[in-house]
Formats: sequence, C-alpha cells, structure tokens
Amino acid sequence: MWVKQISIFLENKSGRLAAVARLLADNGFNIRALSIADTSDFGILRLIVNDPARAYQVLKDAGFTVSETEVLAVEVPDRPGGLAGVLDLLHESGINIEYLYAFVSKSAENALVLLKVEDLQRAVEVLSANGVTVQDYNIVHQI
Repeated sequence: MWVKQISIFLENKSGRLAAVARLLADNGFNIRALSIADTSDFGILRLIVNDPARAYQVLKDAGFTVSETEVLAVEVPDRPGGLAGVLDLLHESGINIEYLYAFVSKSAENALVLLKVEDLQRAVEVLSANGVTVQDYNIVHQI
C-alpha cells in the first residue's frame, strides 16, 4: 500500500539538480512526481520514479547521498476544498503530516497527493474508513 520515495541530498550549487535528472534520464527512469526543499547550502530532492529500487542503486553508485522512504499516495478531489477535507480527517485523528506534495494528471478528476506521515498504517485506516482512496505502488508508477 505504501509508495517508495527516493530522497537525494544535494549541495545547493549550479548543476547538481541537472546531474540527477540527466543520470535518471540516461538510465531510463521516468520521474512521476518530485519535490525539492532547500536551504542556502543544500536541498532534499524527493522523487517518485518508475523503478525506485534500481534508481536508488544507480544514484548511490554515482556517489549521491540517497535514501528510500515510504509515503502514501492519496486521491484528492481536484476541486476547491478537496485537500482540506483529507487533511481535516488526518488532523482530527491526531496524525501528523511531516510533508506532502502533489500532482494532477490531465485526464484525471483527482489530484494525487503524496503524504509522509508518522503512522502510515493508521493513516490508511482513517482515510479508507472515510471513503478516501489510497493508491498502491503499482497504480502510482503507471500514472
């Protein structure tokens, strides 16, 4: 039920992000979603790719500092208030969200929100019990 996310520690200097993108492209990876958080000295690039285990190894072999994390992929109605409803459910259940990022498919009625939460299993239970679709790994990597 979880989605594997690759996180890459990058120095905040010209060309580092391009180097990751080129390495992934040259090795046939498709980036499905990404987020980057930065400071003046470094950034954390978070990626959902079509083959996270192999991408992890390719990045590590190329000398990047990389880790894998499990996140949830939640369908959220692509309309005003769609995200707020999902976040309200998690808040009311006392589930802390560490970070999130999202993308919208041009052909979909829903956005896909990737959530890093403290308790993945409990979040799935709360969301599913309230009619929210939590996507599995295979669906996310086909989008």
